[in-house]
Amino acid sequence: MSVALNSILITQATIVNEGKSWVGDVLIRNGRISEVAEHIAQPADQVIDASGLTLLPGFIDDQVHFRDPGLTAKGDISTESKAALAGGTTTFMDMPNVKPTTTTIENLEAKYQIGAQKSWTNYSFYFGATNDNLDELKQVDPSKVCGVKIFMGASTGNMLVDREQALRDIFTHSPTLITTHCEDTPIIQAQEAKYREQYGEDVPMQAHPDIRCREACYKSSSFAVQLAKETGADLHILHLTTAEEMALFAPGPVEGKKITAEACVHHLWFSDEDYAQKGTFIKCNPAIKSVSDREAIRQAVRDGRIDIIATDHAPHTEAEKHNKYFTAPAGLPQVQQSLSALLDMVHDGVFDLHTVVQKIAHNVAIRYQIEDRGYIREGYWADLVLVDMNKPHTDDKAHNLYKCQWSPWEGHTFKSSVVSTIVSGELKYHQGEFAEFTPGQRLLFNR
Repeated sequence: MSVALNSILITQATIVNEGKSWVGDVLIRNGRISEVAEHIAQPADQVIDASGLTLLPGFIDDQVHFRDPGLTAKGDISTESKAALAGGTTTFMDMPNVKPTTTTIENLEAKYQIGAQKSWTNYSFYFGATNDNLDELKQVDPSKVCGVKIFMGASTGNMLVDREQALRDIFTHSPTLITTHCEDTPIIQAQEAKYREQYGEDVPMQAHPDIRCREACYKSSSFAVQLAKETGADLHILHLTTAEEMALFAPGPVEGKKITAEACVHHLWFSDEDYAQKGTFIKCNPAIKSVSDREAIRQAVRDGRIDIIATDHAPHTEAEKHNKYFTAPAGLPQVQQSLSALLDMVHDGVFDLHTVVQKIAHNVAIRYQIEDRGYIREGYWADLVLVDMNKPHTDDKAHNLYKCQWSPWEGHTFKSSVVSTIVSGELKYHQGEFAEFTPGQRLLFNR
């Protein structure tokens, strides 16, 4: 497959953007969308006949763990962003629980250097808050960094912020959007002790949503919302999992909200009924919970209480995942399957396609104030994905691009397929082939 060209013309695609669908053409010049119209007669270096295909803004994933630097046996920015590209993701925002942790400006900028060398897609990195790095946090440049991440519950990476005054100070002084992992660690530790007393080290996987329980989630999430209201902070709570938490958020459009919410693809897809078959391979924090919780989260996506859908992509080796409950790590890889899974939900009537586009592209751009991305608009960067809504494909190891080489969807036949992914105007993935590597761009923010 050829390398990037200065102009690409996509013809006769079903364009889904800003709540409308129509058949038309899109002309890309020098990385940006030059024209969107029913018919474009201008010449281009490459023409893609998209008849019968659907053109969407690329998936902007606001929560991934690509494990780079320091944990690259599990995944790295190159392998995971390439898998994301094949799945229709054009932009990612990566979490700070790596080695060394991204909790100093020096480490943050070093990580951006890795992104500039290795990322197939556009990228941004979170600054990680700790109990004692407030002075560093205040130096974060809001125009060049996606946000500040606070682990208000202990998870992978030992970055827990558990002192109330430290939390209050971060909420008061953060120069940019705060994102939180919300679980109450003391409640979880008490539940772990209870199950250890009963089962020893052989705790069944089905106990995970009782250990990382709904009470732990709600106590932490409600406290974060309270802090945001008291301090006026911009707060975005990640990967919500319970029906009770949905009541903490306002329905309706994301515009103007200072407190927003995210759901992850696996919490929209799986339920506790899947632990019997999937076991530790769907162990994640916060835990996948009941069918009724899943339905409440889906309804919150539909009514706008959930503003953004992301993945929390978190690769671990298959060998690690075969461990017993307490030693099997939490997290699952899914950036290659996430858009296909959401399109299955469209086929199944769970969501309409406009809602999916709103939650994976438009709303992310609005909430994070991303400069010139997230829409199919003239003048914007061309971050686009072409999908065939009616071309099934089966997930299997042979086609899995993660370094860890597994996914929780193995064996599942998706109803749709990603055909092409364009990043900043470059056709980087097309009909199963990749262009020669060129790095994506660092996100900029209108803040």
